[in-house]
Amino acid sequence: MTKRFLCTLAVGAAGIALIGARAPISAQGTTAIVGAVVFDATGAPPHPATVLIEGDRIVAVGPDLKVPAGAKVIDATGEALLPGFYDLHTHWTPSGDPGVTPAIASAYVAAGVTTSNDFNSAPEAFEARRRWLASLAVAPHVNLCGRLSTPGGHGADWADTATTKMIVTPQSARAGVDQILPYKPDCLGEVMTDGWRYGLSPDNTSMNEDALTALVDEAHKSNIPVLTHTLRTEKGAEAGRAKVDVIAHALQDLPLTDQQVATIRAGGSAFAPTLAVYDPSKPGHRTAPGADEARRVRAAANWSNARSNTKKLYDAGVPVVSGTDAGMPGTPHGIAVLRELELLVQAGLPPAGALTAATANSARVMHQLDDRGTIETGKRADLVLIKGTPWKTIGDVEKIDRVLVDGRLVYGPGAPPPNPVQPMPAVAVGPLVDDFERTDGRSNLDTLVVTDPDGGIERSVEVIDIVSREDGGHALSMIGRMAVKPDPQIAIVLPLTKGAIQPADLRRYHGIKVELRGVGSYEVALNTLSGTYAAAVSAGTKWQTIEVPFDSLKKDRGRVEFPTEGWTGSDVLSLEIKAKRKSGETAWLMLDTVRFY
Repeated sequence: MTKRFLCTLAVGAAGIALIGARAPISAQGTTAIVGAVVFDATGAPPHPATVLIEGDRIVAVGPDLKVPAGAKVIDATGEALLPGFYDLHTHWTPSGDPGVTPAIASAYVAAGVTTSNDFNSAPEAFEARRRWLASLAVAPHVNLCGRLSTPGGHGADWADTATTKMIVTPQSARAGVDQILPYKPDCLGEVMTDGWRYGLSPDNTSMNEDALTALVDEAHKSNIPVLTHTLRTEKGAEAGRAKVDVIAHALQDLPLTDQQVATIRAGGSAFAPTLAVYDPSKPGHRTAPGADEARRVRAAANWSNARSNTKKLYDAGVPVVSGTDAGMPGTPHGIAVLRELELLVQAGLPPAGALTAATANSARVMHQLDDRGTIETGKRADLVLIKGTPWKTIGDVEKIDRVLVDGRLVYGPGAPPPNPVQPMPAVAVGPLVDDFERTDGRSNLDTLVVTDPDGGIERSVEVIDIVSREDGGHALSMIGRMAVKPDPQIAIVLPLTKGAIQPADLRRYHGIKVELRGVGSYEVALNTLSGTYAAAVSAGTKWQTIEVPFDSLKKDRGRVEFPTEGWTGSDVLSLEIKAKRKSGETAWLMLDTVRFY
């Protein structure tokens, strides 16, 4: 019998007895879950047991436990009790469903997901994101993960270099990891190793194996797990040799060879198929009626390979873990995990194997199994009650009754309502945004100044630098060449708070004042939670001071997270200076003393 990773292991009767001995339990602050059948994800068969919780921890598990007098009792008669689920592969992006942090957090908890990895946030935003999540009444644990790709690679086709580190060699790979480490990432993911576009679009660039190996080695020195974006079987084997912790997304270009499977297993990698994002039954999938026939054929072959390769890796003993790519089109946060479990079973995993993928296996690859992922004494009380027997019928995972995070009821009868959909409270800033006298790339508001060229595989090239002014002091210089595409642009972004997560309140000011040199027209814009507001300005080769009153700003396209009827001035994230030119042309500007007045 093939040994599996924490899956379907036979255990003796001791496995369902009281786990661990403790001193007598005090009733004060104790919660008792009684009457449930427990799937503890240790490999033990499901068994009736009472679970006692104190604070955020499980303090006892057993079939004949006495409930202390005065304990809060949750009657779970006829229900299944499981560890909280993981989603190891998500993007908490404004374009997702839902698209704002409070609603995303509520959606995960409602689906029984008590731990989520977020690949969307820039490292600069980690501090504010952690504060925001901690302030929510209802939220899973969220692991914030740094991103690395290659120039022209997947993920580098939209982000700035502070959000997605771009690497080529082992030296730049180690440097990229070291640049992220001060932000205390919980993992590195997505690491974009593969630029294949499913045989349906022009390929991005891919990561060299020596660079990936160095990246993983550097991350593992700090005990940071590495999760990749890997689509082709040959790149999966490279990831295995590099000892990547988790390989996603359902290797799908070809059937895996036995040698490739052996290489992945030998490297100790786990596998996150993220079948939910490729599910052909979801709206808008490439195999939907009306799609181009060649694309339909290719997409159908990819899906077949994804399912069969998932089963082949599972049968070979490669641990399967849970990830969905939620936040991508047609892949909603929270419920995508439940669909992922169903798709794993459709691919050939037993229901117990799918449940273990979403619990113990996922906790292990995130180096969190000592803390959560199973129902055992001493573990964190992240728990899901389900009306059904999902180890027999996987579809029962959709019958979630109650969810606990850190021992606190956060979903179901008696739980607090979902989070109100509102942003972080705004903070006052300014008036001086940046005089470019700092030498560390940060503004006077202590935010990281970044570039914002247009998105896509072929992007405009942009360079910014701090230069000396002839009349004294320093200024920011931007120069770039426009890509061959419609509406190319280059831009400088000055976040008003770290990571542009917490909004700034500018209602005490009347406008923007900047010193500018350049040639031609530019755009001054404020990016807000309710959209982008912009005004055109002109510059010449001599320095001039330009004032842009707020009432001259016009609503422009841009992401909208919290819609309003118009400009409020209380939800501003960043200030941006843009240069738009024709394809192939160059643009430059020099900028100094940006302030509000």
